[in-house]
Amino acid sequence: MKTNCFETIVESCGAACPALKTAVVHPVRAEDIILVAEATKRKLIDPILVGPKARVLAAAAEAKIDISAWTLIDVEHSHAGAAKGADMAANGEVESLLKGGLHSDEILHAIITKRSLMTERRISHAYVMDIPNYHKPLVISDAAVNIAPDLAVKADITQNAIYLWTALFGNERLPKVALLAAVEMVNPNMQATIDAACLCKMSDRGQIKGGILDGPLAFDNAINLEASKSKGIISDVAGDPDILIAPNLESANIMSKELTFLANAEAAGIILGARIPIILTSRADSLQTKLMSCALGIKVAQARKDGKFK
Repeated sequence: MKTNCFETIVESCGAACPALKTAVVHPVRAEDIILVAEATKRKLIDPILVGPKARVLAAAAEAKIDISAWTLIDVEHSHAGAAKGADMAANGEVESLLKGGLHSDEILHAIITKRSLMTERRISHAYVMDIPNYHKPLVISDAAVNIAPDLAVKADITQNAIYLWTALFGNERLPKVALLAAVEMVNPNMQATIDAACLCKMSDRGQIKGGILDGPLAFDNAINLEASKSKGIISDVAGDPDILIAPNLESANIMSKELTFLANAEAAGIILGARIPIILTSRADSLQTKLMSCALGIKVAQARKDGKFK
């Protein structure tokens, strides 16, 4: 981890995987064009720009980047761009979508209205985080899509996160999944604790595959071995998780942003559960983090081709 997790993964993509044919939706900011140029240079994406031509050209001029070598599809506005990108994905013209200067829900709406792009699972968001004072990469889900997930949706969120971790790090061992709540005991008055316990039993019964689950766990005893020992928790997960599953969107979003802005973590985001990866970036992201998000798209797409996702 401390050898720069993000750079290692980005380099592994450029060396071993073909560039991902990607519709870049609404790239109307200079930073969007800069990302596309660098991701193309690193052989992470093979871009098709989808957006209002005049605004895309203006963004390229501001970035001082020549985009004449890239295909540019002119659409009227961001909604039209999202719809066009989803159409291209459904028709097999592109392998992924990359969010430009539009809201995430515009892309998500375009995707979920295309039945051919959906799988049996709900779509969900995941961050892969590089946290300076944590000893390995950490996946946090779901901070952007499912606002108040019920048990069935949490099962899909968990399975998507496990598949992402496996796509990135292989299957030599199973990822450790901590199911978060405010406390580590099952409390009938706290739905998050009941859901966590049920998810563990679903894993035991093979309804969730490929991970070692434990919960409910409070954040401190999930992430810190000494804290878990002080509570007398006996667990293969506590103190050493690879994946944190939050009880709802607000808690996942707050947790990931606290880590980013108070602990100097970097967080690369992606949407999972569709038949194509949807690459999300934020204006606050560094260029390295944005490239990592592109690398996540490659890894997820390759794992799906290899039959590792169902």
